[in-house]
Amino acid sequence: MIIIYILCILAACIVLIIAKKTLELQKGRQRAETQRTAMKIEKLSDPGEVQTLTLLPLVEYYADGPQFKTEPGVSYLIDADDTRILLDVGFNKKKEHPSPLLHNMENLGIRVSDLDMIFFSHLHLDHLGGMREQKHKTFSLSHGPVTLPDIPVYAPEPLSPSSWNPGPRPQAITGPIILTPGIASIGVIPRYLFLMGYTLENALAVNVAGKGIVIIIGCGHQTIERIIDRTLALFDEPIYGIIGGLHYPVRGGRIMLGPINIQRIVGSDRPPWNGLQESDVDSAINAIKKVSPKIVALSPHDSSDWAIDQFRKAFGDAYVDVKVGKKIII
Repeated sequence: MIIIYILCILAACIVLIIAKKTLELQKGRQRAETQRTAMKIEKLSDPGEVQTLTLLPLVEYYADGPQFKTEPGVSYLIDADDTRILLDVGFNKKKEHPSPLLHNMENLGIRVSDLDMIFFSHLHLDHLGGMREQKHKTFSLSHGPVTLPDIPVYAPEPLSPSSWNPGPRPQAITGPIILTPGIASIGVIPRYLFLMGYTLENALAVNVAGKGIVIIIGCGHQTIERIIDRTLALFDEPIYGIIGGLHYPVRGGRIMLGPINIQRIVGSDRPPWNGLQESDVDSAINAIKKVSPKIVALSPHDSSDWAIDQFRKAFGDAYVDVKVGKKIII
């Protein structure tokens, strides 16, 4: 009898928590919609261009060889002409030193001192270096000493380097801005997510000469439809490539709590019972097809194998796998 009583109390608590979070979600969605509507987006005049662009995944869910460590996080090395950018720094869930990021960089012959810029897509644990970093709004390349060069660091919200890697403090950028000729942030697109709350996410846009805009995305919490609309509003050039996370953990996820697909819940602006669905994947594919990119590459860190297979079937030869150690050359 006591066990039944306890279970009833627990069930009631869960119902109350879900009801509270659902109410917060409704208010949060209104807030995000109000902010999106209020944004005045104007075309970037003279964005410049780069001649060459290469993207090398340093942290991802899959790898191109057994010498690399994998995890459900993201870090990409972007070489645009002579500018070397690190986009996000991975998860480091096990709090290792060297972290999966540093381990993979060493295997690829890349040094932190080689970096010219660090760009954070958004402030979630799998992009900042862990849960502690998300909680305190810091970033860590590893759970041990790392010397950062004195380079520009950008984030969509105020962010600080952790004690492991003291150095340049990130500059918060929210609007579209040219970071260096040919390379721009498309500006934040706010969204309120169930459990994760109010989320501001940036994406990079690189204008490759003779080809067009390559969009490089962290998680795609903004939705790919809004990312495409924003990019088309900013540039005259066509969209040549779409690379990175779009968050479609449908029919499976990378972070499970027992039978519960946590990513499906946290990555949606709907209540858990109406989370991400197959129709969302179809909508994304249709939106991308409308701009006819020549390269499409979906990150496996937050999308299921089923979703990746749908993208692979939809885009055929234009589709490229995203794996640690496998270069994507534009």
